Amino acid sequence: MERNIIIDQSVAILVDGNNIEISIHTVTENEAAMVNFDTLVPRLLDNRALNRLIYFREGKHISSKLAERLHNMFHGSVVPCHKSADIPLTIKASQLATKVDTIVIMSGDSDYVELVRHLKAEGVRVEIAAVEQTTAAILKDEADYFHPLTDEDWFIYSGKGAKQSKKKSRSRR
Repeated sequence: MERNIIIDQSVAILVDGNNIEISIHTVTENEAAMVNFDTLVPRLLDNRALNRLIYFREGKHISSKLAERLHNMFHGSVVPCHKSADIPLTIKASQLATKVDTIVIMSGDSDYVELVRHLKAEGVRVEIAAVEQTTAAILKDEADYFHPLTDEDWFIYSGKGAKQSKKKSRSRR
């Protein structure tokens, strides 16, 4: 996979929230682990311009603090999905294909393989950002670039109401 990026690229980051959350919870063995968008987004952009950041999540309960933070920091939005994020994320990616140079899909789900192929055929650079241990090999192979998420890309939320797993969070260093 080549890293060749052009600084003046316009980038959309589309997040399959449930997939990323489950992956991080699996690796850390802690349900209070959360993506640290403050450090992750600048790393994914690598000095490129952010066009959109959209966080898709199944279910009615979506943290208003997350939505507010994504909006305030990145002019991002949160989209609640009736079932899984696969179809809404795919539709949005297809709509954005003519408006951006690069789409970063934050998910390791092999359901996105055909989307990656389609976007690349449309001339869009496609990057995947996900936890390597839970990412389908075929998805990594199809992407133009793979950004592995590591323990530097998440934190353990310890605020009021945080669900703590009985197992301790492991550091992968």
